[in-house]
Amino acid sequence: MTYTAEIIAVGTELLLGGTVNSDAQDVSKLLSTLGINVFFHTVVGDNPVRMKQAVEIAKSRADIIITTGGLGPTFDDITKQTLAEAFGKKLVMNEVEAERIRTFFRKRLPNAVMPDNNLRQAELPEGCVIFDNAVGTAPGCAFEAEGKHVLMLPGPPRECREMLRMCVEPYLRRLSEDEIHSHNIHIFGIGESAVEDKLRSLMENMYNPTLAPYASDGEVMLRLTAKAPSREAAEEMMAPVMTQVCEVLGDLIYGIDTGSLENTVVGLLGEQGMTLAVAESCTGGLLSKRITDIPGASKVFAGGAVAYGVQSKIELLGVDRDLIAECGAVCREVALAMADGVRIKLGADIGIGITGIAGPQSDGSGLEPGTVFVALTTKDTSQCIEPRLFHDRERIRIGAANNALDMIRRLLS
Repeated sequence: MTYTAEIIAVGTELLLGGTVNSDAQDVSKLLSTLGINVFFHTVVGDNPVRMKQAVEIAKSRADIIITTGGLGPTFDDITKQTLAEAFGKKLVMNEVEAERIRTFFRKRLPNAVMPDNNLRQAELPEGCVIFDNAVGTAPGCAFEAEGKHVLMLPGPPRECREMLRMCVEPYLRRLSEDEIHSHNIHIFGIGESAVEDKLRSLMENMYNPTLAPYASDGEVMLRLTAKAPSREAAEEMMAPVMTQVCEVLGDLIYGIDTGSLENTVVGLLGEQGMTLAVAESCTGGLLSKRITDIPGASKVFAGGAVAYGVQSKIELLGVDRDLIAECGAVCREVALAMADGVRIKLGADIGIGITGIAGPQSDGSGLEPGTVFVALTTKDTSQCIEPRLFHDRERIRIGAANNALDMIRRLLS
C-alpha cells in the first residue's frame, strides 16, 4: 500500500514568522526515505477551533497525520486534546510517563519545585504507542483510528529530531513496503528554463522515476527520484535516466550528490594534490569563506586576501600602480594581476582574482553594477571571464564566487 501523509505544525509563533518551521523539513526528509508521499504541509496557530478544522481537512486527504508542537504543559498546548477529541479518544494519565517527568525535574532542576501542570504532558490518548523523549519532558505518541495513523511529536527541533530517529522511523518503516531514493545532479552555467528546455521531452514522459529542476543562486539542481521496494531496485530504475541526463548536459554538470561547487572544488584539489590562493575585491572574502566552510580545506587552500581598495591591491598583491591608473581597478588586466600576485606570494598552484562593482550604485568609473572580472592563473596558463551578473548586491557577489569556483572546477576536470 502507498501511504500519503500530511504534516500539521502547531504554534502561533510559526505563523508570526518568529520561528522557522524546521520540524516539517525534518519530518518530510524522513518520510521521503520511507516511501511515504507528503502531499500537504499545514501550519495552524494555538487555537482549538482552527486546529480542529485543520485536523478534519487532513483526515479527508491523508492516511498518516503527523503533528509537531503543542505537547507542552501550558494552556495553549492543545494538540493532544484536539486530536483525541477528533478521533473519539480519551486522554488518560500514564503513570510511567508521569514518574519519568518527575525524575527529569529532580535530575535537571534539583532545587526547584516542579509545577503540577507539567504532569499534563503525561496525559495520553488511550491505547496509544508512546514515543520516549530522550532530551525533553513531553512524550510523543501514535495511535490508529478510523483507518488513519496519527503521530504527535514535540515542537522543539532537537526533541523532534531525536524522536524521529529513535521512535518514528521504526514505527513508520513497518507500514511502507516501498522506499524513495534520490540523486541530486548539480549544474552550473545554464539557467533553469534552459535545463528544462533541453530535458522537457524526457521529463514529460516520466512517472517513476521522476526528474525535477530546482533553481538556486546562480545554479540549478535536478533531483532524480525513484520509488521501489529497495535501494538496489531504485538505483536500477534511475541508472538509464542518469546516463541520458549526463549525455545531454555534459560538463555543465559539476557534481552528483556533492552538495555545492565548493565541495567539488575542494575534492578535486585534494585528488590532484594542488593548492589554491584567492584575491578578492567585490566579493569581500565570500569565496574564501565558502572554501574554508568545507572540512579539510586547509590541505588545499593556501590562503586569501581581501584587497578591497586600490592601495591594498598595490601593497598586498603587487598590482602595478600605473596599470590601475591606466585601466581602472575593475578590468581584465587587474583581475589577472591580482590572481598572479596572490598565487606567487602564497606559493599556490592556482590563483584567483576577482574585481568588480557589486552596486547598488556605480563607482564613478562609468561601469555598471554587476560588472565583474574573474581571473585564474597558474604558472603555465591564465584566463579571465566577464560573467553577466545582475540583480542585487548579494547576488552579484554570489555569482562572482560561483564563477570563480566553476573556473577552478573546469581547469581540474
